[in-house]
Amino acid sequence: MVSFTSDNASGAAPEILEALAAANGGAAMPYGADAITARVQARLAEIFETEVAVFPVATGTAANSLSLAVMVPPYGAVYCHEAAHIQMDECGAPEFYTGGAKLVPLPGAHGKIEASVLGAAIEGAGNVHAVQPAAVSITQASEAGTVYSLAEIAGLAEVARAHGLGLHMDGARFANALVAGNHSPAELTWKSGVDALSFGATKNGALGAEAVVLFKPELAATFGYRRKRAGHLFSKMRFLSAQLEAYLRDDLWLRNARHANAMAARLSTGLAAIAGVSLSHPVEANEIFARLPEAMIADLLAQGFVFYRWGAEANCEVRLVTSFDTDPKDVDAFLAAASAAATRG
Repeated sequence: MVSFTSDNASGAAPEILEALAAANGGAAMPYGADAITARVQARLAEIFETEVAVFPVATGTAANSLSLAVMVPPYGAVYCHEAAHIQMDECGAPEFYTGGAKLVPLPGAHGKIEASVLGAAIEGAGNVHAVQPAAVSITQASEAGTVYSLAEIAGLAEVARAHGLGLHMDGARFANALVAGNHSPAELTWKSGVDALSFGATKNGALGAEAVVLFKPELAATFGYRRKRAGHLFSKMRFLSAQLEAYLRDDLWLRNARHANAMAARLSTGLAAIAGVSLSHPVEANEIFARLPEAMIADLLAQGFVFYRWGAEANCEVRLVTSFDTDPKDVDAFLAAASAAATRG
């Protein structure tokens, strides 16, 4: 089996497994009072070029939902793209952890919200009978595999600030978005107006670790309590932090993301050259959405290539995701099989 289903299907990077084994020696203070967690805090402050509050958690759902919980009241509205993970794939967790806030999905080409659309949505809300505008959440890289530019983020932040809303970034694939452009982590977040970041690691080589990075000190005031109440305060926090420390050491997170993006570029370039195949979105990170002839899909699946159909089956659209450990030989084998299927018609 050759899997292009998800970057969640990959194992953990060897460097991270080694760090876990090293962290297992001896005793350490529990609940995040250990030296490794302190070093992760310092390292992320260095990476983002500013003081930050860092809270390790185990899942992206927890990172997103708890981030929004410190930004949004129970009667608040969170504006997000209609295909956002918080809207489509988190089983009501944001609503649960905020105590009832409402997600307001917005349309947008290639997985991204436009500032003008956001502004119009906010202007049309606010009476006592409706949820009150409270936050905006964007996904970087987006659910369509595209990347928000600095100007696009800044434009959304300007609209949010004008209405007193916080800006949250779901960065499950933040590293992939970062290496796609020539920007610093600071420029892609707080310097562009982001208040809270769900900093992803699991999809990019960690065993199971994410971090909430808060750029506004006031947001951190209650986060610790909310994390504990939600059951996401790990007693042996060093094992989450050890993953994050190894992830950030020697730019492992950036090297892993560059490889995943390069494999996606290789795969998408090859696919675009095959008759009958069309790409649904620009390929800017490590996700590819493409329409393939039904016979080609069936042929690839029969040969042991695994991937997800996307949307209605009649659309013949598939999603292919590359990872930090995707083998170039598997990419080339997929392209050869797709090309052969196209030749057979």
